[in-house]
Amino acid sequence: MKIYFDDEEQVSEDILATMEKAADLCVTGEGLDAGICEVSVSFVSQDEIHDLNREYRGVDSVTDVLSFPQYEDTADMVGDVIELGDVVICRDRAAEQAEEFGHSFQREIIYLFTHSILHLLGYDHMTEADKKEMRGREEEVMSALGIGRQ
Repeated sequence: MKIYFDDEEQVSEDILATMEKAADLCVTGEGLDAGICEVSVSFVSQDEIHDLNREYRGVDSVTDVLSFPQYEDTADMVGDVIELGDVVICRDRAAEQAEEFGHSFQREIIYLFTHSILHLLGYDHMTEADKKEMRGREEEVMSALGIGRQ
């Protein structure tokens, strides 16, 4: 899967490589060809993600990650190139959460990214059933990467 980063210096090359593996696992798990899928990733400040959260979700607070899907229906994900959408990660919020949850910064970034890719693929967590399904897929991907809960 091709990932376009707006600023690769925000995280280590190891994290970037693991993000690519996570994305591949997410899309191939949905029966898509990772070779034709693309996603854009931006790392932003708390102020920037606060503004985006307020503008696009009507929520006036800082959040950790936002997903902006290109498709409303996964049935529309066809063609020579499938541009899944955009992922926006607040690096500072991820660092705070890693400390709060007692695990590594890398684990938090990979989890947030995986969570977002699944949103781009149509997963959600609005109902308990949907949440259970999404959490199951997240755990599958994280386990396949060898990044369990710590």
